[in-house]
Amino acid sequence: MKRYWELAYKDSNPEWKKWDAPYYEHKALSYGKFETDVRDRYLEKNDVYGLFVDHTLIGTVSYYWEHEPSKWLEVGIIIYDSNLWNEGYGTPFLKAWITHLFETLPLVRVGFTTWSGNKRMMRLGEKLGMTQEARLRKCRLNNGIYYDSIRYGVLREEWISFQ
Repeated sequence: MKRYWELAYKDSNPEWKKWDAPYYEHKALSYGKFETDVRDRYLEKNDVYGLFVDHTLIGTVSYYWEHEPSKWLEVGIIIYDSNLWNEGYGTPFLKAWITHLFETLPLVRVGFTTWSGNKRMMRLGEKLGMTQEARLRKCRLNNGIYYDSIRYGVLREEWISFQ
């Protein structure tokens, strides 16, 4: 958990946050505050998993229910260390995560939402055979510029045939 805090909560303006929904506020936390307020959200849960390279935590994959009764689930991935971006980790990690979710949950569809400023995430969706299902124009304000909100998704039968 200490490594996770260092990657995700130690800094008030980490590089990864400039790409992961930068229009939402991010606050640094002391390790003590992290332990009392945040840590237990990640322990013994099945909706967030660590991503490891050579036994070192480099990021996380996660999911959340947009609407659980209809099994509408969204996923996310963050590789926190910018030195590891464009090194080919995102594709196999997110592919394995989506496969795991389809194998363990009664899902019809898996999706994610990103913004038009995050070209790497958009490319990742395309590499995984996902479909751009929606583009909400100019609804994400970041540094005085409006960006589109973009949703990608894949149906179970598409995922199986794409693999």
